[in-house]
Amino acid sequence: MTLDSDFLGPEFLDIDIALAQVGDAQTLHGMLSMFEESLARDIPRVSQLLAADDLAGTGRLLHSLKGVIHIFCALPFCHRIDQVVEVSKMGTVADVSDAYEAFKPDLEQLQAEVSAYLNE
Repeated sequence: MTLDSDFLGPEFLDIDIALAQVGDAQTLHGMLSMFEESLARDIPRVSQLLAADDLAGTGRLLHSLKGVIHIFCALPFCHRIDQVVEVSKMGTVADVSDAYEAFKPDLEQLQAEVSAYLNE
């Protein structure tokens, strides 16, 4: 028997943490809508910046994502973005690219979780 992952709830998005941070469901919904747009824009943008060897731009964008992720996500996921941001501060383009590409599928899953929550 296979379980539908939607049935289990989101893995990375933590609505309880987010509600505690923002205060009420209406504000949360509005902020999640903006976060959904940001993820749709920023996930591919990081890859583009890395392809252009733009470590400074990559670092700024990852740092921005880190700040928002800490509002909406479970702590283990927050630690993962923290690690990628740290690599972006000291690593080469190849190091950052490797770290980001390993993390990118989880960002895409987070994007899907946010979309699913907003469409409930």
